[in-house]
Amino acid sequence: LPQRLASLAAAAQEETWQSRQQLQAQRQEMARLQEELSRARQDGERWASALQRAQREALEREATRGAEQARQQELIRDMKGRLLELLREKDALWQKTEGIDTPTPSPVPRDPGLCARCHKDFRLLSRRYNCSRLCQGKVCHTCSVDMGKHGRCCLICYQQRHPQAT
Repeated sequence: LPQRLASLAAAAQEETWQSRQQLQAQRQEMARLQEELSRARQDGERWASALQRAQREALEREATRGAEQARQQELIRDMKGRLLELLREKDALWQKTEGIDTPTPSPVPRDPGLCARCHKDFRLLSRRYNCSRLCQGKVCHTCSVDMGKHGRCCLICYQQRHPQAT
Protein backbone atom coordinates (compact mmCIF):
# COMPACT_ATOMS: atom_id res chain seq x y z
CA LEU A 1 0.00 0.00 0.00
CA PRO A 2 2.73 2.49 0.82
CA GLN A 3 4.26 1.82 -2.57
CA ARG A 4 0.95 2.37 -4.23
CA LEU A 5 0.45 5.56 -2.27
CA ALA A 6 3.94 6.71 -3.21
CA SER A 7 3.28 6.01 -6.90
CA LEU A 8 -0.08 7.80 -6.67
CA ALA A 9 1.60 10.73 -4.92
CA ALA A 10 4.32 10.79 -7.58
CA ALA A 11 1.69 10.65 -10.34
CA ALA A 12 -0.29 13.43 -8.64
CA GLN A 13 2.88 15.46 -8.26
CA GLU A 14 3.74 14.89 -11.92
CA GLU A 15 0.20 15.86 -12.91
CA THR A 16 0.41 18.99 -10.73
CA TRP A 17 3.73 19.91 -12.29
CA GLN A 18 2.29 19.47 -15.82
CA SER A 19 -0.82 21.50 -14.86
CA ARG A 20 1.42 24.27 -13.55
CA GLN A 21 3.45 24.16 -16.77
CA GLN A 22 0.25 24.35 -18.82
CA LEU A 23 -1.05 27.18 -16.60
CA GLN A 24 2.21 29.08 -17.00
CA ALA A 25 2.15 28.56 -20.81
CA GLN A 26 -1.48 29.71 -20.91
CA ARG A 27 -0.60 32.78 -18.84
CA GLN A 28 2.26 33.59 -21.22
CA GLU A 29 -0.05 33.06 -24.19
CA MET A 30 -2.66 35.29 -22.53
CA ALA A 31 -0.06 38.02 -21.86
CA ARG A 32 1.10 37.80 -25.49
CA LEU A 33 -2.51 38.00 -26.72
CA GLN A 34 -3.24 40.99 -24.43
CA GLU A 35 -0.14 42.74 -25.77
CA GLU A 36 -1.27 41.97 -29.33
CA LEU A 37 -4.75 43.27 -28.51
CA SER A 38 -3.25 46.47 -27.08
CA ARG A 39 -1.17 46.96 -30.27
CA ALA A 40 -4.23 46.23 -32.42
CA ARG A 41 -6.23 48.84 -30.48
CA GLN A 42 -3.45 51.40 -30.95
CA ASP A 43 -3.30 50.57 -34.67
CA GLY A 44 -7.08 50.87 -34.85
CA GLU A 45 -6.95 54.29 -33.20
CA ARG A 46 -4.19 55.43 -35.60
CA TRP A 47 -6.16 54.14 -38.59
CA ALA A 48 -9.34 55.80 -37.34
CA SER A 49 -7.43 59.07 -36.89
CA ALA A 50 -5.88 58.75 -40.35
CA LEU A 51 -9.30 57.99 -41.83
CA GLN A 52 -10.83 61.05 -40.17
CA ARG A 53 -7.96 63.23 -41.42
CA ALA A 54 -8.31 61.81 -44.95
CA GLN A 55 -12.08 62.41 -44.89
CA ARG A 56 -11.56 65.98 -43.67
CA GLU A 57 -8.97 66.61 -46.41
CA ALA A 58 -11.28 65.10 -49.02
CA LEU A 59 -14.10 67.39 -47.90
CA GLU A 60 -11.77 70.41 -48.03
CA ARG A 61 -10.57 69.41 -51.52
CA GLU A 62 -14.15 68.96 -52.66
CA ALA A 63 -15.08 72.39 -51.30
CA THR A 64 -12.05 73.97 -52.99
CA ARG A 65 -12.85 72.15 -56.24
CA GLY A 66 -16.46 73.33 -56.07
CA ALA A 67 -15.38 76.93 -55.50
CA GLU A 68 -12.86 76.73 -58.35
CA GLN A 69 -15.46 75.22 -60.64
CA ALA A 70 -17.91 78.01 -59.74
CA ARG A 71 -15.20 80.62 -60.51
CA GLN A 72 -14.44 78.96 -63.85
CA GLN A 73 -18.12 78.82 -64.78
CA GLU A 74 -18.46 82.51 -63.90
CA LEU A 75 -15.38 83.30 -66.00
CA ILE A 76 -16.79 81.31 -68.93
CA ARG A 77 -20.11 83.13 -68.59
CA ASP A 78 -18.31 86.50 -68.52
CA MET A 79 -16.19 85.54 -71.55
CA LYS A 80 -19.27 84.45 -73.50
CA GLY A 81 -20.94 87.77 -72.63
CA ARG A 82 -17.86 89.69 -73.73
CA LEU A 83 -17.70 87.66 -76.94
CA LEU A 84 -21.32 88.53 -77.71
CA GLU A 85 -20.59 92.21 -77.03
CA LEU A 86 -17.59 92.11 -79.36
CA LEU A 87 -19.60 90.34 -82.07
CA ARG A 88 -22.34 92.96 -81.82
CA GLU A 89 -19.75 95.73 -81.93
CA LYS A 90 -18.10 94.10 -84.96
CA ASP A 91 -21.46 93.82 -86.72
CA ALA A 92 -22.27 97.44 -85.94
CA LEU A 93 -18.89 98.60 -87.27
CA TRP A 94 -19.29 96.42 -90.35
CA GLN A 95 -22.70 97.93 -91.04
CA LYS A 96 -21.27 101.43 -90.63
CA THR A 97 -18.42 100.74 -93.03
CA GLU A 98 -20.36 98.66 -95.55
CA GLY A 99 -20.98 101.62 -97.87
CA ILE A 100 -17.45 102.98 -97.67
CA ASP A 101 -15.32 102.13 -100.69
CA THR A 102 -11.62 101.50 -100.49
CA PRO A 103 -9.64 104.70 -100.95
CA THR A 104 -8.10 105.25 -104.34
CA PRO A 105 -5.00 107.27 -104.92
CA SER A 106 -5.79 110.88 -105.48
CA PRO A 107 -4.43 112.61 -108.54
CA VAL A 108 -1.14 114.42 -108.25
CA PRO A 109 -1.70 117.91 -106.88
CA ARG A 110 -1.00 120.75 -109.21
CA ASP A 111 1.28 122.47 -106.70
CA PRO A 112 4.55 120.48 -106.54
CA GLY A 113 5.39 122.16 -103.20
CA LEU A 114 2.59 120.34 -101.29
CA CYS A 115 2.20 116.75 -100.06
CA ALA A 116 -0.34 114.82 -102.18
CA ARG A 117 -2.03 113.39 -99.04
CA CYS A 118 -1.90 115.90 -96.18
CA HIS A 119 -1.14 119.01 -98.30
CA LYS A 120 1.74 119.93 -96.02
CA ASP A 121 4.23 122.44 -97.43
CA PHE A 122 7.63 120.95 -98.31
CA ARG A 123 10.33 122.96 -96.58
CA LEU A 124 13.98 122.54 -95.84
CA LEU A 125 13.32 120.06 -93.01
CA SER A 126 10.36 118.21 -94.55
CA ARG A 127 11.58 115.98 -97.33
CA ARG A 128 9.45 115.07 -100.34
CA TYR A 129 9.26 111.49 -101.64
CA ASN A 130 7.95 110.31 -104.98
CA CYS A 131 5.36 107.53 -104.56
CA SER A 132 6.91 104.54 -106.32
CA ARG A 133 3.56 102.82 -106.92
CA LEU A 134 0.31 103.74 -108.64
CA CYS A 135 -0.16 107.45 -108.14
CA GLN A 136 3.41 108.73 -108.67
CA GLY A 137 2.58 111.63 -106.36
CA LYS A 138 4.93 113.52 -104.07
CA VAL A 139 4.37 112.72 -100.38
CA CYS A 140 5.95 113.71 -97.07
CA HIS A 141 7.64 111.32 -94.64
CA THR A 142 4.50 111.00 -92.47
CA CYS A 143 2.26 110.08 -95.41
CA SER A 144 4.67 107.50 -96.87
CA VAL A 145 5.84 103.96 -96.07
CA ASP A 146 9.40 102.70 -96.54
CA MET A 147 9.39 99.81 -99.05
CA GLY A 148 13.10 99.04 -98.61
CA LYS A 149 15.02 98.89 -101.88
CA HIS A 150 11.82 99.78 -103.79
CA GLY A 151 11.78 103.26 -102.26
CA ARG A 152 8.78 104.81 -100.50
CA CYS A 153 5.13 104.89 -101.43
CA CYS A 154 2.08 106.70 -100.13
CA LEU A 155 -0.07 105.05 -97.46
CA ILE A 156 -3.06 104.50 -99.77
CA CYS A 157 -0.98 102.71 -102.43
CA TYR A 158 0.66 100.63 -99.71
CA GLN A 159 -2.74 99.65 -98.24
CA GLN A 160 -4.03 98.67 -101.67
CA ARG A 161 -0.98 96.50 -102.30
CA HIS A 162 -0.97 95.04 -98.75
CA PRO A 163 -4.62 94.82 -97.58
CA GLN A 164 -3.71 92.74 -94.50
CA ALA A 165 -1.71 95.71 -93.14
CA THR A 166 -4.89 97.69 -92.48
